[in-house]
This record gives sequence, C-alpha cells and structure tokens, in this order.
Amino acid sequence: MANYRDRRVAQEILKEVNQVLRKSVRDPRVENVNITDVHVTGDLQQATIYYSILSDLASDKKAAQTGLEKATGLIRREIGKALTLYKTPEITFELDESVAYGSKIDEMLRKLNQE
Repeated sequence: MANYRDRRVAQEILKEVNQVLRKSVRDPRVENVNITDVHVTGDLQQATIYYSILSDLASDKKAAQTGLEKATGLIRREIGKALTLYKTPEITFELDESVAYGSKIDEMLRKLNQE
C-alpha cells in the first residue's frame, strides 16, 4: 500500500508557510516571495521549501534568502502549532529556478514564431 503522508504533510506545510508569510512575517525582504513547492523527506524530519521571487535582480534574491533564513524559527514554530506532528520538520529554503526557466522557454518560442 502506498504511503502518501509525506505529500499530505508537504501540502499542509505549503499552506501554513503561505499564511505565516502573509500575516506574521513583517520583514520587507520577503514581501514578494511566493512559495511554489515543498518537499518533505519520508521520515518527515526535513522539509525543503521552494520559493520564487518576481524580481530578476541578484541582490533581491539574496535579500529574500536572508529574510527567509531569519524568519525560519518563526515559521517552524507556527507550523508546529498548526500541524499535529510528533516532531516539526527542519526547514530549509531554496530558490525555485523553474519559473525563470519557463519564462526563458516562452520567450524563445515567441521569437521562433515571429521569424
């Protein structure tokens, strides 16, 4: 029988992190951060949260990463309150490059259609 608990927990973490970022975190560095995906290990001990940012500037990406790292404790505490897990997973944030990659592909297709 397949075990889908890690995916259900990942979806709940995604929902809670979005709520915490919108309501509790007051850091201006994470204003334009969008959570795109969450991957949780099978033992539910670690969660990798993927995010994207609207700006293409490297300084904005670095500032967003720093802001998220500063807010990790608050986010983890809020996840622990909201979810009934034995142990709240350790959280790491990673920039999701798939949005930029998709934009690049769209631009290439547009150029190809114009020719």
